[in-house]
Amino acid sequence: MALKNLLFSTLLFLLGIKFIQAQVVSGKLLDSTTLQAIPYATIQMGNNRGVISNEEGQFNLLLDQTAKNTDSLFISCMGYESLGRTIGQFKDTVVYLTPKPIALNSVIVSNKKYSADDILDLVKSNLDRNYNRDLTKRRLFFREYYYQHLYRSEYSDLESTIDAFNKSFLDSVIQTVPKVDARYTEVLCDLYGNFDKEKQKIDLIKASELFDKNSALDLEALEAKFNNIIKQNVKSDSYFKIKSGFFGTKMDADELFATDVDSSDVAALNKKLEEEKKNATERKKNFAKYRKITISKLMEQLFFMEDSNLNFLWKQRRYNFKLEDFTYLGSDPVYVITFEPKGSEDYRGTLYINADDFAIARIDYENVKPVRSFKLLGISLNQHLSKGKMIFYKGEDDKYNLRYLEKENGNVAGIKRPLKIIEKNKNVKGRRKQNELSLDMDLAISSTNKFEIVVFDTQDATSAQFEAFRENNTVLPTYMPKYDPEFWKGYAIIEPNRAIKEFTSKDEVSGID
Repeated sequence: MALKNLLFSTLLFLLGIKFIQAQVVSGKLLDSTTLQAIPYATIQMGNNRGVISNEEGQFNLLLDQTAKNTDSLFISCMGYESLGRTIGQFKDTVVYLTPKPIALNSVIVSNKKYSADDILDLVKSNLDRNYNRDLTKRRLFFREYYYQHLYRSEYSDLESTIDAFNKSFLDSVIQTVPKVDARYTEVLCDLYGNFDKEKQKIDLIKASELFDKNSALDLEALEAKFNNIIKQNVKSDSYFKIKSGFFGTKMDADELFATDVDSSDVAALNKKLEEEKKNATERKKNFAKYRKITISKLMEQLFFMEDSNLNFLWKQRRYNFKLEDFTYLGSDPVYVITFEPKGSEDYRGTLYINADDFAIARIDYENVKPVRSFKLLGISLNQHLSKGKMIFYKGEDDKYNLRYLEKENGNVAGIKRPLKIIEKNKNVKGRRKQNELSLDMDLAISSTNKFEIVVFDTQDATSAQFEAFRENNTVLPTYMPKYDPEFWKGYAIIEPNRAIKEFTSKDEVSGID
């Protein structure tokens, strides 16, 4: 009997450890008055480990194995009363925050009468004291969303000496090319370094990609169809002149013919397998490298970096600043200042500046005109959207660290040009020109890129620790045809929005395996 009780107690103990390791505090934040969702609030433990609620007010905070039900969690958001509860008290899935009333005049009167420009001067003079630029190790979650819409795909004046390249074929090409493409990439990693892109190292922990493979399969089928027509109608020793107006390039026929490896050739097959193995290793390195580059470029745009496009501090005279309001971030009094460009600068926005130490705790910004515009010889590009936000938190050393970064870009690109493909062959008698395809094309594509970074924990790192760390990334993203809520279970992430949760590829809808 004693042995049975011992086994039962041991089982309960083990289950208890498992529960603590996987313990998650989750919910949705609502305004207690309007019942509207509260986005970008900070949910934080006393040791500055924390997470941000997403744009729909949802949050999911993973607790480590040392967490106890009596430990406190704090929720803070601009303009709301801070809320503190023990872990054991977070039993409801909906958490209400109360708007914080502010006696604006009495607060400002009690402080020195600063103008908006005075406050910005104090922000600038306190940058080095307020922001952590030293070497650190950051545990962060990165999400990239890409959406593309081919909203115009037209052609005219088609002429072809190859019968197969006719109107029916080109119409099938247009039908084959996906009109809409969406992709989500999510990465959990440790980032070592500072804000210098030359001093960044990444250690991938887990990654996923959510997209529709049908888009890639459609294009592969189109490529196979195209190659088959080329093989049947073009000589293998031909070359091609591809011209668009004044511009042209040359391509050998060999580049259009795919060569398959005979499976009976053992040596060739082994060589192919070795190449695939090598390519898999390279894909892992490149996946990690590209994520590191993307994250580093986003970090370079933090407002206190001198090369940031948000240059309102470094080009202060080019902006108008206005002291709009006074509010609270948790228990900290915060000035609310808006900025607008006087002339040719790109961005306007809102700054939330701590009234005690003059640190910018949050920035919301957006472009006032196209950030980049190009149009020449029928090719056009218009980056019409560039907006984002940055949220910082004060660590135990009284320095501010990045908690959340969001950046969204929107582009429209167009091509309206003539296209001519000419087959030539110098090994045949007579004229070199063999075949020709010409048409006028008119394409237009809109695209949106959105990036999110949430930093859960920031730890100081020494130069020796940074140099000792060696990148050895072996993680490739797991493909998901639809959102899987179990994939990130047990890991700290920012909650996905409804669009991600409802994403489903064509295969999943049709039931194709």
